[in-house]
Amino acid sequence: MRMTKRLSAVLMLLPSLVFAEQIGEVSTVFKLLGPNDKIVVEAFDDPRVEGVTCYLSRAKAGGVKGGLGLAEDRAEASIACRQVGPVRFKSELKEGEEVFRERTSLVFKTMQVVRFFDEKRNTLIYLVYSDRVIEGSPQNAVTAIPILPWPERP
Repeated sequence: MRMTKRLSAVLMLLPSLVFAEQIGEVSTVFKLLGPNDKIVVEAFDDPRVEGVTCYLSRAKAGGVKGGLGLAEDRAEASIACRQVGPVRFKSELKEGEEVFRERTSLVFKTMQVVRFFDEKRNTLIYLVYSDRVIEGSPQNAVTAIPILPWPERP
């Protein structure tokens, strides 16, 4: 009975999680043992803003450690978000709200995407950066989407 309650609690949290869909990848370094180092391209939809999709490219470490999920990925990432339909806010937006997060090392390092809304210019801004428990990285990338009227389908 306790296990069922715990499982139910975990499942209730799942809708708030954002998962990226891998679009493609390219190898950058050949590894004799384990997978190659590569750059992956992933896509995810903003969970609070309908009509926005973000594309993220980032490095993934290969080799034996990378294959086992023990390697630390590099901090570099690139992001491009686009309006792919009519923009609708599903709920009130918070400045600097985390939109996406992914672990890039076994324990201490994560990559995240946060969103800002520039009301004066009617523009959504997305920032990707990497951090560690002790020391983060100043490397980042930003993209902006001016919210435009979306044409009606005939």
